[in-house]
Amino acid sequence: MNWISNVVRPKIRGLLSKRDSPDNLWVKCPESGEMVFHKDLEANQFVFPGSGYHQRIDANARLRLLFDDAKWTPIDMPDAPVDPLKFRDERRYSERLKAAKAKTGLDDAIIAGTGAVLGTDIVAAVQDFDFMGGSLGMAAGEAFVTAASHAVGQQRPFIMFAASGGARMQEGILSLMQLPRATVAVERLKKAGLPYIVVLTNPTTGGVTASYAMLGDIHIAEPGALIGFAGPRVIEQTIREKLPDGFQRAEYLREHGMVDMVVHRHELRSTLASLCRLLTGQPAVPLADIEDTALPAGAADGDGAPGAGGNGLDTDTDARSDVTGKNGSSAVGTSGTGREPSGADNRATKVRSSEGTEKSVGRKPAKNKAAAKDQLDDGGDQTSAGDDRKPARPAGDKQKKD
Repeated sequence: MNWISNVVRPKIRGLLSKRDSPDNLWVKCPESGEMVFHKDLEANQFVFPGSGYHQRIDANARLRLLFDDAKWTPIDMPDAPVDPLKFRDERRYSERLKAAKAKTGLDDAIIAGTGAVLGTDIVAAVQDFDFMGGSLGMAAGEAFVTAASHAVGQQRPFIMFAASGGARMQEGILSLMQLPRATVAVERLKKAGLPYIVVLTNPTTGGVTASYAMLGDIHIAEPGALIGFAGPRVIEQTIREKLPDGFQRAEYLREHGMVDMVVHRHELRSTLASLCRLLTGQPAVPLADIEDTALPAGAADGDGAPGAGGNGLDTDTDARSDVTGKNGSSAVGTSGTGREPSGADNRATKVRSSEGTEKSVGRKPAKNKAAAKDQLDDGGDQTSAGDDRKPARPAGDKQKKD
């Protein structure tokens, strides 16, 4: 009877027992509580479709989403001293480094690579918050300087994705010395005439905010990103006042002039490519490429349907929001193609009257020669159907007055 109890019964229990599903199949949105299948979330660039919350992503995933065909060439980083101060708190610093390397598969908090974004060659560096909070130490500082020097050597724009809690306290003054080193590297980029664009992700705080994260030519923030030096709780305890809603968030900082743009992750590639081409004097990004990358999955429900212009963009919002600065001006033109509006476009501009109707500003084409002569005589004031303006004065009355 042993073979029945020891062999048969366990096999029967194994067939009838329910298999436990992995814990990471479904991801819960921190804002709305929405449960999203992890593959759907990854296909949507780690943005929750319901709330639009931008989930934090690791450095390798960031580079895959940035470069064309998810292909880039990593930049080799020089070796940096490990635990120079032999620091120890609850655990040895060397042990913390080993645990962070095993968790992320990275050598330190910053990785960099070269590649193309919509055909524009760039150098990009990414800070990984999962590596000890993206803290800035000697190795991370050396990686930033190396990536910036690589951009100068190849004459390419440099894009930095910042995500950090600040300087790494386990390295003391040696970590703080990376701040001026990074500042010198940024100055070399500017002397070489190369764009330096910073993308502020959630969170970007501490010494990194006080250094290279705020030295860019253009500062872009992801929606809802926490950006600041000290945290809101520390500020409230210091000033003993209640902070306003949304304080130190990307949208609040854009309104107060600390960041230039808040760009959705689905539109980040086209925005960066347009900015790099604009700042380096290259032709604008083809509109077809922008349409292919800017629209998120499932966004073709009508909002991005081709309108009268046939370009698939809403002429009132999307075409002017490709590259919008603090003053609301477009850096790539109103059409998204990099051209300035022509005189004909200006004459064809429409204004909205107090009654809510649109009226054309400019001269209407005459149907025949006689109408053209009348139009020249009376100054071109035409009364359209349904217009409340007074009719044009006859040419005879004008001659009598003269």
